[in-house]
Amino acid sequence: MPSESVLSATEVSKTVDGPDGRLTILDGVSLDVARGASLAIVGASGSGKTTLLGLLAGLDRPSTGSVTLAGQLLDTLDEEARARLRRRLVGFVFQSFHLLPALNAEENVMLPLELEGSSDAASRARDALARVGLDARRHHYPHQLSGGEQQRVALARAFVHGPEVLFADEPTGNLDQRTGAVVSDLLFALNREHGTTLVLVTHDVALAGRCERSLRLVDGRIDRLAAEGRGQALPAERAAGEGRA
Repeated sequence: MPSESVLSATEVSKTVDGPDGRLTILDGVSLDVARGASLAIVGASGSGKTTLLGLLAGLDRPSTGSVTLAGQLLDTLDEEARARLRRRLVGFVFQSFHLLPALNAEENVMLPLELEGSSDAASRARDALARVGLDARRHHYPHQLSGGEQQRVALARAFVHGPEVLFADEPTGNLDQRTGAVVSDLLFALNREHGTTLVLVTHDVALAGRCERSLRLVDGRIDRLAAEGRGQALPAERAAGEGRA
């Protein structure tokens, strides 16, 4: 695994005010993710997984602590600057696909390229759809595609601009087992072939087990005793006394 860190969080916490007082969603989470690595974030519903993913991607700001993405401290950027950074460096895959219904598959995949002013957006989108086996379906609209096909369109859109980091939130959660396996295979093939760092949230034990590292959140904190790796101690376990995962 490459040693260079592309993503890190330092003592990140997130609190919100509710009718019953202040609620702590995340509490002092620290982690480092090496360039080109794959990390699964697991845990029960309400443990803070999706909140952590959003903070790592710069979609939200932590209440305390800091996040660094590709050498850039996100705390120093306003929303517009964070959005520019995401467009350039980040891809997203969501459980609910998030395709625009008025656009066909090719047009959905072209979106991030058009936002960056690419002059060859159409040809790159076609290549990305061919890579996920959907070249023949590129003129179909989301409602004309199965759930698995929609997720493959979303995956093509996430990878089309060559992101450094791909964030995936329950990418197989709405798919049957067979279709989920196809999407999982594509995720890790693209991770290997492009060297894209993969950070995913999942309830799928098999999907998490394919990642090089995993961490479990319990009530907003890292459960270090539950950290699992491929037959070897994880940085999370080795750094248990240092406050990092």
